[in-house]
Amino acid sequence: MADRHPDAVVFAAGVSSVSAVGDGDFAREAELLYSVLRSCVAHGRRIVYFSTSSSSMYGGQGSTGRERDPVYPTNPYGRHKLALEGVVTASGADHLLLRLSHTIGVGQPPHQLLPALVRQIAAGHIQVFRGAHRDLIDVADVVTIVDSLLKSCVVNEVVNVATGVGVPVEEVLDHVESRLRPDRPVVREYVDRPNRHEVSIEKLRRLVPAVDGMRFGPDYFRPVIDRYLESTVVQS
Repeated sequence: MADRHPDAVVFAAGVSSVSAVGDGDFAREAELLYSVLRSCVAHGRRIVYFSTSSSSMYGGQGSTGRERDPVYPTNPYGRHKLALEGVVTASGADHLLLRLSHTIGVGQPPHQLLPALVRQIAAGHIQVFRGAHRDLIDVADVVTIVDSLLKSCVVNEVVNVATGVGVPVEEVLDHVESRLRPDRPVVREYVDRPNRHEVSIEKLRRLVPAVDGMRFGPDYFRPVIDRYLESTVVQS
């Protein structure tokens, strides 16, 4: 969609793992962002910065999952993303801060959720965080949402880009397992580390009415995962 938005810079080059703790990774993202922000200010461009709506941002006690309310990040990744949101806001550049949930799509890094699940299920053993939930969204829907926000000239806002539905991780595992190993159960090792959190998409629905046609709901994740598996596992 770059040809439709020549005045926008989408910054999607940051740390992509919620388990990241290395100062070097965080510093590289920050330095790159500083450079991009200076360029955006100098040339009058909007920047779209991808933050997070994961439990790293919204999992702390007192967080409501709404963009306008206080947040209490739960780990270094969440604190890093919140700090860079502040840098973007203070830079003077027109901006969109998009708090993105767990995105599903072909070609994503192997450490991210679905590739990691596929790899472990194929190996026949997986560690499960009991009580964990994940809000899963198709990257194609993310692109549609970003395109719509830019076309509508939404600026200087924080917006959750998510489905608003936290799917129990065991349902995700059941679905992937049924596709990859229907006759060979996977050994599951359970760990008590629940991280349920809420993500509101009330603002997103108001800004992007097309979201109502994306059929977000408790079963939305199933065809999203199926498309991923058809494009990666089956073809390989």
